[in-house]
Amino acid sequence: MPTRSDSPAQEFDSKGFLKRLTERPGIYRMYDASGKVLYVGKARNLRKRVGSYFRKSGLAPKTEALVARIQSIEVTVTGSETEALLLEQNLIKSLRPPYNILLRDDKSYPYIYLSSHEDYPSLTFRRGRSKKGKGTWFGPFPSSGAVKESLNLLQKVFKIRSCSESYFRNRTRPCLQYQINRCTAPCVGYISPEEYQRDVRHATMFLEGKNPAILHDLMEAMEQASKALKFEEAAAYRDQINHLRHVQEQQSVDGEGGDADVIAIEQDAGIVCIVVIIVRGGRVLGTKDYFPRFSIEQSESELLSAFLGQFYFGGDVKRDIPRDVLVPVDVEGAELLAQALSEAAGREVRIRGNVRGERRRWLELAMTNARQTLKTHLASKETVYRRLLALRELLELAETPSRMECFDISHSHGENTVASCVVFDENGPLKSDYRLYNIQDVTAGDDYAAMRQVLSRRYRKLAAGEGKRPDLVFIDGGKGQLNIAREVFEDLGISDIPLIGVAKGVTRRAGMEQLIDAMTGDVFRVPADSPALHLIQHIRDESHRFAITGHRARRDKKRRQSTLEGIEGIGAKRRREMIRYFGGIQEIRKASVDEIAKVQGISRNLAETVYAALHDE
Repeated sequence: MPTRSDSPAQEFDSKGFLKRLTERPGIYRMYDASGKVLYVGKARNLRKRVGSYFRKSGLAPKTEALVARIQSIEVTVTGSETEALLLEQNLIKSLRPPYNILLRDDKSYPYIYLSSHEDYPSLTFRRGRSKKGKGTWFGPFPSSGAVKESLNLLQKVFKIRSCSESYFRNRTRPCLQYQINRCTAPCVGYISPEEYQRDVRHATMFLEGKNPAILHDLMEAMEQASKALKFEEAAAYRDQINHLRHVQEQQSVDGEGGDADVIAIEQDAGIVCIVVIIVRGGRVLGTKDYFPRFSIEQSESELLSAFLGQFYFGGDVKRDIPRDVLVPVDVEGAELLAQALSEAAGREVRIRGNVRGERRRWLELAMTNARQTLKTHLASKETVYRRLLALRELLELAETPSRMECFDISHSHGENTVASCVVFDENGPLKSDYRLYNIQDVTAGDDYAAMRQVLSRRYRKLAAGEGKRPDLVFIDGGKGQLNIAREVFEDLGISDIPLIGVAKGVTRRAGMEQLIDAMTGDVFRVPADSPALHLIQHIRDESHRFAITGHRARRDKKRRQSTLEGIEGIGAKRRREMIRYFGGIQEIRKASVDEIAKVQGISRNLAETVYAALHDE
């Protein structure tokens, strides 16, 4: 029976509540002062789990924000952890708490349905698996597009009808599908039931992932037709074989059978993308992308645990559960999830991460898809526009910025210093306008001087009326770097371009950034789920990435260049002789002038020049 704490109006009495709390498994619901549910969680031991939120240190900042809003907690004791998991997902589904990970797509998966018609069954699209259908179900497919693609191929190769039963019964002449060679017109008897059933059998084998067996049958049929001098029939078999071979070439998996849901996760700029690849009968049926909303600071392990619980148990429609769920990282509570999935499926279900062979390739495919999908999502016009509007509102700008620039400095212990300038417009990153600046004549490691140099070089032309004018400038750094930027702008007479510093904050974690306004000196935080902050993170991260890439390219180029190059009198032949004699540049550095002079083609004077160059004399 649920129990509820009697908390004070201003502060939740966690100590008193925990003293009365049971150690049995169950779920807990946290409420704010208005009685609105904040978070729903499950626990093996309620007292320990709920108590972990109220420890004096070690909480993530977002969890601290949750705890600060708690005014009451309700718990429900369950008979087992599995019951707690299922109840947790049901409550998340019905209550939609703001601090839980939430999925927005509750649609059931689409299937391909082979009807139960005795002679001429049809293949059609169906949303959700109904118990009323007496035919055969194939799937689930991750999207309606995947079903349509498969049906299109089946019509092209096997010419199975896709019309409704009433339409089929009332035809007196072939329809357009027959005219375009996508159906054999069974409605008017143009094909015998035996021949049609053969095509149905091959289509079924294809949907079950038995392509090699189909090809074997079709090749035998082609040979028999050819021997019987039925060349048109043989040509039709040949075309089917070519189509299926082309499909096999396009399939990313082929060989190892089995059913699996392959899960991958990618995070960037405050957004989480989870990709699910559906594999049935060893065939990849397609992918489905999710962008769950989350508020509490969570690791990928925790995010995947929350996602899997909702994915399989939180929807209105029962999911098709495979034998394997493949994941890229260890999932928190994996044993409990696997047990719940096994009970729901009536057989063993495994959650696996350490896999080999074909399953490893499936996982790599999913991770590649997650990275690409998130990249595309971040670059989409709708996403960028929504973030631009939020940024305009956050910074109280007169107009929506159409050009934003961000600067960052990168070096290795002060060497090979480079500065990056990345540009974003209303379409996202404008890579054609990215610039790298090699920083010269500054003290090693002096980021302030480097920032002053790059900003002066970039905006000196702008002050003279040349170059493109930004609407907003970000500086990757704290007050020190931002003060340098403000001084440069003042020296150049630039006063109408907002300057914002992006500092990592005390915890240096994503989502905890501090923004600094150069004009007022105000330091302020933005909610971690703010679209404006996500845009700023994207710009800052891109600037950081571009600076590091440029720095590494410059460093590697210098490392690739032999230290002997540039020494007057030492050409390719003499360099080769010296390397051959000493075995490497480190041994040459250790050698005396007399030892260097022993190398063929190296005089005493040249040896002194080499020694001086290698020792900066």
